[in-house]
Formats: sequence, C-alpha cells, structure tokens
Amino acid sequence: MPQSYIKRILDARVYDVARETPVDEAPLMTARMGNTVLLKREDLQPVFSFKCRGAYNKMQRLSPEQLERGVVAASAGNHAQGLALAAQKMGVSATIVMPRTTPQIKVDAVRGRGAKVVLHGDAFEEAAAHAQRLVEEKDMTYVHPFDDPDVIAGQGTVGMEIVRQHQQPLDVIFVPVGGGGLLAGVAAYVKYVWPQTRVIGVEPEDAACLKLALDKGRRATLPEVGLFADGCAVAQVGKETFRVIRQTVDEVITASTDEMCAAIKDIFEDTRSIAEPAGALALAGLKKYVESTGVVDQQLLAIVSGANTNFDRLRYISERTEVGEQREAVISVTLPEESGAFRKFCSALGRRNITEFNYRFGDPEIARVFVGLTVAPGGDDLAGLLADLERKGYATDDFTHNEMAKLHVRYMVGGHAPVDLENEAVYRVEFPERPGALLKFLAGLGQRWNITMFHYRNHGAAYGRILVGVQVARSDKRAFRKVLDEIDFRYWEETDNPSYELYLGRNQGKTEETQ
Repeated sequence: MPQSYIKRILDARVYDVARETPVDEAPLMTARMGNTVLLKREDLQPVFSFKCRGAYNKMQRLSPEQLERGVVAASAGNHAQGLALAAQKMGVSATIVMPRTTPQIKVDAVRGRGAKVVLHGDAFEEAAAHAQRLVEEKDMTYVHPFDDPDVIAGQGTVGMEIVRQHQQPLDVIFVPVGGGGLLAGVAAYVKYVWPQTRVIGVEPEDAACLKLALDKGRRATLPEVGLFADGCAVAQVGKETFRVIRQTVDEVITASTDEMCAAIKDIFEDTRSIAEPAGALALAGLKKYVESTGVVDQQLLAIVSGANTNFDRLRYISERTEVGEQREAVISVTLPEESGAFRKFCSALGRRNITEFNYRFGDPEIARVFVGLTVAPGGDDLAGLLADLERKGYATDDFTHNEMAKLHVRYMVGGHAPVDLENEAVYRVEFPERPGALLKFLAGLGQRWNITMFHYRNHGAAYGRILVGVQVARSDKRAFRKVLDEIDFRYWEETDNPSYELYLGRNQGKTEETQ
C-alpha cells in the first residue's frame, strides 16, 4: 500500500545534496487565473532539477560492495545530473548512458560532475537497454531514474516539503510525469496527509505513457515518443510507480508543445527564471485544468521540476508561445493582386496587432498572404475575425494548429520572382514597434507602386523590421525614395544584396527551352 512510503519518505536522505526549495506565489498568474497559483521551485536545486533527491537517497542505501563496483544509469539528463552529483559527493564512480538527443547543456553538466557519459540511442528506452548491458558486462549497480522505491521516496520529499511549507491543504497539486517517480512519491505523501487534496499528473501529449496505461488498465509501451519535453520522454511508465499512482492520483491530463511553451513564458514573467519544457509541464496542466473546469478562488500548486534547456531552444519556444497561449493566430488570406490591396486588408483588420506578414508575387490575378496576428484567448475572437474577413470578400484558411505551416511553410513563403517581373527594387526597413506602424508604412507608400514581396515578423523587440519588394522604374527611384523619407522610417536598399539575387530575385537560371 502507498502508506508504506510515508516512513520511507520521512527517513529519506536527500539534504546532503538537495536543498529545501521554496513555494512561491505567481502573482501575475494568480491575477489572470482567478485562483491562487503557487510554484514549487525545484528548478532551484543545485542541478536545477528535483532528480538529485531520488538519486542520492538510493545511493545512501547501497552496500559498500555495490558502491565499490560503481553505479550506472540511463537518463535523458536530469537524473544523470542528480546521480553524478550524488556520486561526486560520495566519491563513487558513475557512468551515465544518455540518448543522443539529450540537450548539450545536460551532457556538459554531467561530465562537469566527474561522471562518464555514454551517448546511445535516440530515446530513453534505447539508453536504458544499453545501460543494462553495462550492468551485465561490468557488474555495476544500476540506479533507475524512477522505478525504484528508494528513488520514489527521495522524490516524495518534494511532497513532504509542500505539506510543511503550506500548512493548510491545497485544492489541487499538479505534478509533471515522465516515468512517474515524482508523481508517485508526491501523491503517496500528500494523499496520506491531505486526502482531500486533488493530485493531478500532467504529461506531454506526445509522450503520454501514464494515460495510455490508465486507459488500458495495464502498463503499455508507446510506439513513439515526442522529444520536445526531453525530461519526460518515456515510452512506458514504471511498474512500481504505476502501482502507487493508480491508488493515489485523481486525474491525468496532457499538454501540447505550444501549451508548454506558453507556460515557460508564464514562469519567466513571474519569476524571471527559464524552465525547461518538462519543468513547465505542470503549470501548462494547471492552466488547462482551470480553463476546462472554470474553478475560481482555489489554491493551486504546480511543481516547476527543472530548468535544464539549451539556450538555442529559446528561439523555438518563443516562436510557439503566443499560439500556445491562444493569443496568436496564423492564417492564409487571398487578396486581389493590385496596388493598395495590402493597405486595404490591414484596414480591414482594424487595430489588431499583426505579428507576421509574408508574401511573394507569383500570380498577376491573386496574392496569397501568410499572416500572424493577435487574438483574444478562447477561440471566439478568431472565429469572429475569420467570419468578418469572409464577409468582406477575403478567402481565408486557419493555419493556427497546422504543424507544417508553423514549423516550415511560414519560413518558405516566396522563392524566386517570376522571370517576367520587371523593375523590382528591394528595401529593408526598420521602425519603432508600436500598434499601427505597419499600416502607417503601407499607407505612406500609397497606390503608385506595386508591392511584389513583403516579409515582417514581430519578435517582441523595440524595433520592427520589414523586407519589401516594390516595382519601381529606374526613372521613379528618386520619387520612391522621397516617399520613404516622408514616412520617416530608417531604410536601406538591398536590391544588389547577393542573398536576394540568389534566392528571391528573378530566376535567371532557366534556359530558353524551359521558359
């Protein structure tokens, strides 16, 4: 029974390497959600993750003979760092098998603790199989990342701290799920002390091994696992963790990549810290729970489980955040190919903020524009906008949830101009980023010149940037530049830029036969 874990958790040895992390209120989230939102800050551990708790507690219970032979583990990163820290503290040799997809920041951190790193496979299961071969070949002691009672008990000290720090029972606690060690440990302790508190596990949509097991009534293996939340990229929930979870956890929900990205932003805005995707998973679940149930005035806590992510991933996370928050829509709009059509379309959008605008001339009759724009959360605002555009004669397609469009097509709109496009001049424009600035630019150009190419993306910076192609006869260049001067945005002519000539200009490489 899960009650047997209470003594294990109370006796757990973790504080030689772990610290008691705070429970912080998230004031911005609290104001937005209509509930008190609390964050358990396991991202503040020495290895920026809760995993050092379970690893150290397990190693404390190994015999001197087992420690002498050294320890080995398979991990996507956080358990690896926890075990490396524990082994370093105890003077024990450690070998960590990590998937080749593990972020470099985690690989470097493990090596920095003195552990040997072996990169093998693309997911946890392949790494784990290789680690077992090392156990058999070298008689090393395997320290499982989640499916071990001592590891579960170590992670359960997170729940023990929550109970001690908050004192009054919470309404709901949200816990991220990979293999289930943290959820099992926290749920076992919390449900014993606070039986009225709901404990909800949160999984990535593309790595929902616990949900699969609960649906089937038995442990099962996912055919493939998404890697965005690498800390939770597990194909099968643990045997022991599943036994405990089935008896203690009230519900399991899933979160999408976009929802995790939005939660990373939420955590940053309230704490100025950057969680990894798995670290923000519980908060993504909390937000989804509030939206689906409509609860108000409750005490809700999410465990921020880790902050180990590559800096380069932030570019992708930022790109997906507004869609995850349901504050940005991505649509395709068909316009007539005529001067002034862009300005008329921007006027039809009103004061709505345009976040992205991609277009390339390709047809003398119609223009297809890839547009990103801000919308109010919930879906009704976007539906109303699309209906309004249709009434005004614009054919539209909603790409907000189209993965191909968001990941690839948005960056590939355009290509070479038709060979019969004459007098295209290209300008790069920079302007202070504020509502209405894009419309000011288009209105300033007027209808005298035909726009042949347009790229704009709002990156949340102080300055916006446009790349625009316009048909301007050589005799008109001076007049066109005068108009740009009157608009009073900084600009540079890029018509002779080699990147434009190679990838965007008229395709001069065609032979007469292919023309």
